[in-house]
Amino acid sequence: MTNVERNSSERNVLHRPIQKTFTRINQIVNGWINYFRIGRMKNFIDEFGQWLRHKIRVIILKQWKTPSRIYKNLQKLNEKLPYHFSDEQIYSVANTRLGLYRQANGNVVNFLLNADILAIRKEERPGLVNPLAYYLR
Repeated sequence: MTNVERNSSERNVLHRPIQKTFTRINQIVNGWINYFRIGRMKNFIDEFGQWLRHKIRVIILKQWKTPSRIYKNLQKLNEKLPYHFSDEQIYSVANTRLGLYRQANGNVVNFLLNADILAIRKEERPGLVNPLAYYLR
């Protein structure tokens, strides 16, 4: 189990503010990529970045806790972004009983909490580093 998996699967990650989670994950990913930069791992880094963003979406949905809060927050994101999902689509995502891991894998959540949104720095919260972009620079 890698450091990122260990840090993102701890029980206390849900009780920790998201800025601390982002900071810790960014530190681990940057150090890991710098250490293994010599090897050819572009495909692995791409898959790892997708997995990491999915795991962060699960953590965010879990912090929102209730279906009504998930619905409200997805609605706010939908108003600000150009994707224009219907209220019915957002309601069905918020009230699904499929589990958070499957819920975070749907089109609505993937588009509303995409890599660009997660990378935005806001006040004290650092943006989530894109491992592939960091590796290629």
